[in-house]
Amino acid sequence: MSTLRDLVEEHTNLGSADIDHLHRLAGDWQLLSDLSFADLLLWVPIKGEQPRQFLCVAQVRPTTAPTAYQDDQVGKIFGGPEVAHLDVAFTQERIWREGDPVWYGDTPARHEAIPVRRRAENDHEEGRSEVIAVIGRDTNLSTARTPSQLELNYLTTADDLAQMVADGTFPPTKQPGEVTTSAPRVGDGLIRLDASGKVTYASPNAQSAYRRLGFNAHLVGEELAVLSSRVAADPLEGNDAAERIRLALRGITPPRMEFEARGATVLTRSLPLLPAGVPIGALVLVRDVTEVRRRDRALMTKDATIREIHHRVKNNLQTVAALLRLQARRVDAPEARMALEESVRRVASIALVHETLSMSSDEAVEFDGIVDRVATAATEVASTSVSVRMRREGTFGVLPAEIATSLVMVLNELLINAVEHGFPAPDEDAPEPVPAPDAPAPEVVVAAHRFRKQLHVTVADNGRGLPEGFRPDAGGRLGLQIVRALATGELRGSIEMRNRAGGGTEAVLVVPLGKR
Repeated sequence: MSTLRDLVEEHTNLGSADIDHLHRLAGDWQLLSDLSFADLLLWVPIKGEQPRQFLCVAQVRPTTAPTAYQDDQVGKIFGGPEVAHLDVAFTQERIWREGDPVWYGDTPARHEAIPVRRRAENDHEEGRSEVIAVIGRDTNLSTARTPSQLELNYLTTADDLAQMVADGTFPPTKQPGEVTTSAPRVGDGLIRLDASGKVTYASPNAQSAYRRLGFNAHLVGEELAVLSSRVAADPLEGNDAAERIRLALRGITPPRMEFEARGATVLTRSLPLLPAGVPIGALVLVRDVTEVRRRDRALMTKDATIREIHHRVKNNLQTVAALLRLQARRVDAPEARMALEESVRRVASIALVHETLSMSSDEAVEFDGIVDRVATAATEVASTSVSVRMRREGTFGVLPAEIATSLVMVLNELLINAVEHGFPAPDEDAPEPVPAPDAPAPEVVVAAHRFRKQLHVTVADNGRGLPEGFRPDAGGRLGLQIVRALATGELRGSIEMRNRAGGGTEAVLVVPLGKR
């Protein structure tokens, strides 16, 4: 289905600022729908159509009452008597409430129409104020009953907000950097203030939220700004909460905020009530987010603990590597010293993964940086005097820790093998070979790409290639045994080593990335 912007741009002449205003309205009108116990439909007049036709570009259903529409109305176009009430509201720029109930199938409904006005927001639009759309407010009458005090207060507040839509003062301009995903809703808790800031009505959920904060008396008659400042655990938070309520009373829409008291956390949002431009009080929405914040803190603690574990594992592995390095220096046998130095490199490569995990917020690592560091280390520690250039093609992306740890060991072995066996140091007694004029510079390339939930990795060099009759499964070298064991076991993939067509060797590793 087309988006609001797509529909408006295709069927109307409204500008970008007008569309942004409609987007803000559609992002905030659940509040009006819930207070009205009614469906809201956003209608825009289609350009060039006479008599005027209207297109529905957005719809919201109430969470406090049954809907008047079982089917989605977005994208539908109506004209003639069906939208006469919309035409009156658009042309006369007033809220339309006349008329008898209508029927949608077996559902009786009451029609209302609210003009949507957008006021100028900058100097370039000075003096501009016009109706750009109409909200259809349609109430399902099948469950009509004598309204309670809560419903009467909801409907009164809804009428005030509807007038503000017609005046162009609702929805409020979004505050820079404000996050709206956790906005309190009507059902979370509603408090209405008069012009002096005293509570004239508080819903049961709002009363419960303040009781969690430590205020056990009834809210009606209390000056909410003073009360919020008094109950907050942090005086600065309390003063901030009070100031935001006072801003709403002065007609300014402040950002929402949280404050704590007695272990409870409450999210508040204050909205000015300015029907016909007259400040008559404020609407304060309240949501108890204590459990939400408790879970957030638990997750943060868990993440911090995991990162600390990885940090300590990295430190322990580096200590092991240092001890092995010291032991290697004290060993006289060349083969034993080489074996210990290889162990140092393997332990260090695993430590590198844990170092990266200790700085990550989840059990996944950005693997490209690890490969680059391992490749640089391979050229530095390999037992060859030939200068070999390392290069990476493609990207490994983000890998889970269970794959990253094994994969870094496999790559470490393959890179060391490529440097040492692809470009061995020349024999001191043999005459130094004269390179061909067009011979390429020694190079090892690590290439990676993803294909059908698989990671394909190639380690290729332009060295002397594999020896005659080479069989990777029959070799006695520990490094190749580690590569085969990890590739087919831990990584559940496959490894193939072969000569390149243009000279040199390449090892091709395929690792599945699905659920393990």
